[in-house]
Order: sequence, then C-alpha cells, then structure tokens
Amino acid sequence: MPDTPLSDPPPRARRAAASAKSEQRIRDILRVAREVLAEQGYERATTIEIAQRLGISEATVFTYFSGKRELCVRVIGDWYDEIIAAIEAGMPTDQPVRAQLDFFIHTHLRLFLIQGTGLCALVLSEGRSKGQALGDSLLPLQRRYTAPLMALLARGQANGEIRSDLSLRLLRHLVLGPAEHLLWEVISHDRAAEPALDLEATSRSLVDVVWSAIAAPGSELAALRRMRDEVAAALRGADHDERN
Repeated sequence: MPDTPLSDPPPRARRAAASAKSEQRIRDILRVAREVLAEQGYERATTIEIAQRLGISEATVFTYFSGKRELCVRVIGDWYDEIIAAIEAGMPTDQPVRAQLDFFIHTHLRLFLIQGTGLCALVLSEGRSKGQALGDSLLPLQRRYTAPLMALLARGQANGEIRSDLSLRLLRHLVLGPAEHLLWEVISHDRAAEPALDLEATSRSLVDVVWSAIAAPGSELAALRRMRDEVAAALRGADHDERN
C-alpha cells in the first residue's frame, strides 16, 4: 500500500505558526533596535543597520514598524515598562515614605546608569525637548514612568510625611531634577565606559538632599509616633490572644 500523503495543517494551525513567527520577529527587531539606538543615538541610527544586523531586508522591518520613530518609541516604552515593573515589584510600601523614596531613587539610578546608559543618553538628549523628533511622542511614556513616584509622593502627603504646601508636580521635579543632572554628568564623560559611580553612596546622598527639601516639618517625629502606636496595637493584640 502506498504511503498516505501528509495533509496540510488546518488553517488555524497555520495562522498560529505564522503569528508565533511574527511575534518572534518583532522581538528580534526590538532587541537589535535597542542595541543600535543605545550605541548610535536617534539621529545616527538607521533601520538599514538594524536590518543588516538581523540578516533581513529593511522592507521586513517596515512590515512591522512604520519607521524609525515608531520603532524608537516602542524600544523606550518597553524599557520604561521594565523599570516600572522593577519599581512596583520592589517598592516597600509597608515602610516609611523615606525608605520608599530611597528605593525609588536607588532603582532609578541603577537601571538608568548601570543597565541602560546608552538608552539613558537617548532619552535625555532626544526625549526632553518638545518639538524634537521624539520629544512629543515620549511625553506619554514619561508620564507613565513617573506614575509610581507620583503615587509615592501622594501617600507621603496623605500621611503627613511630605510637605502638603507643594504640588505633586513640583515635588516630582524636586526628586527627578537632581537625579537627571547626575545622569547627565555621568553619561557626558564617556558613554562607552562603565560609569565611575559609587551607586550606594550617591543614592544615599541624593535621598538626604531631596528629603531635606520635601519632608514635612516634624515628619520624623510623626513617623516614630506611628511606629509606637503600631507596636502598642500589636502588643495589645498579642495580649488579647494569650488571655483567650
């Protein structure tokens, strides 16, 4: 009996395979685009180089992205999402606001400088000026990135640890402004070299400076009183359990 010829896979299976291949292609393009943009900056980076590094045609890149601008915004958006996820996952919300601020600033500096120096330069040079090729496109991404900080500052105002006479927007500038100047100083020296920065010491010093500007008067005493009340409540609960 002759061998039975193999039938073609059903349409749904073919669509699933094509979709998986397309998704992998998009991931590959984004991965290489991140490398090229970090190395070259927005103006010098080209979709031709991205395609050449992948061994595909430039037309294939345009199959998935309309152009360099859309590709760059997606790369930076994905990078922001990674940093936001790290901040939200590790934020010690059960600790005083100052400890949360310390975590935010430390994580912000670590991920921008140690893991993403080239992209940091790209964001600071291209994304901060309205009317530039990327500036307007990145504004929604920047607002999303600062959302965890805004929530932290709002919590601090609500519980009396942060000054209530300052707007959240101004408080955000007081936190991120010094950090941004520090980022500029590091990346302006030698973007190809590992940043010569004592991350731990710099983060602590920056928190000290920022906290002195945004802390509510008597916030440390208020925090100690809250801790005292929490401990007293816990002891009362433990005593009640023992008697019952």
